[in-house]
Amino acid sequence: MGPIRVMLLPGAVLPAQPAFGALIEALGPDVQAVATDLELYAGDEPPPGWSLDTEIDGVLRDADARGWVTFHLAGYSGGGSAALAFAAKHPQRLLSLALLEPAWAGSWGWSPAHAELWKAFGRLEGRPPEQFMPEFVRLQVRPDVDLPPPAPGDPPPWMARRPAGISAFLHTFRSYDLDRGRLAAFGKPVLFVLGGRSNPDQFADMAGRLSTVFTDFRLEVFEDRHHFDPPHRVEPERLGALLREHWDRAEGGHHVTAT
Repeated sequence: MGPIRVMLLPGAVLPAQPAFGALIEALGPDVQAVATDLELYAGDEPPPGWSLDTEIDGVLRDADARGWVTFHLAGYSGGGSAALAFAAKHPQRLLSLALLEPAWAGSWGWSPAHAELWKAFGRLEGRPPEQFMPEFVRLQVRPDVDLPPPAPGDPPPWMARRPAGISAFLHTFRSYDLDRGRLAAFGKPVLFVLGGRSNPDQFADMAGRLSTVFTDFRLEVFEDRHHFDPPHRVEPERLGALLREHWDRAEGGHHVTAT
């Protein structure tokens, strides 16, 4: 068989290359991994009418340009939500799905704690960046997590676009129709990677809900990780081995790890 083909969708904060560079290196040469920045950040402002469907169109365009009829899809945070939406609308294009703590997973079946968390996210909108970003980060980890201070010096230029991009995600999550029935019909393997120090009202809640939706669902917990020190950056070798096993099973066990 040919190489394993996988697309990697980043979250709303870190660009694709710094987010996934270490993981791509750990995966090895026989994994054809493509990490591209979100359509959300194609310009200085979110595109007019942007939604998760815009990201779906971007994945389709990229796959078609590469001649990929089918492929594996993995997404982190906002990219994980886009990956879920892609699986609902184009299941025939996917060999498997990997969800690295998606930011949102539909508007059905929320626990009371999950609903309260999204009210807190809603209260962030309209705040200046110096207030928005620290609270946005704090909401997504356990209360006992000590977050590091901001890096010294000026932030990278791309950071100026992030508050508007995150707000665009929060806006589309309120209105997007993620079809639970279509997800339930997705029969390919689904891997959910969860950080043990992430906010359980957000991410463990989603893992529990999705485990009742997908017919082939596997949960893996990285106990020492949280949403802002995720396995793809901090433990790329461990996550890479897990993903290779996931993809190999999806393709029938025909791939052998390169040495």
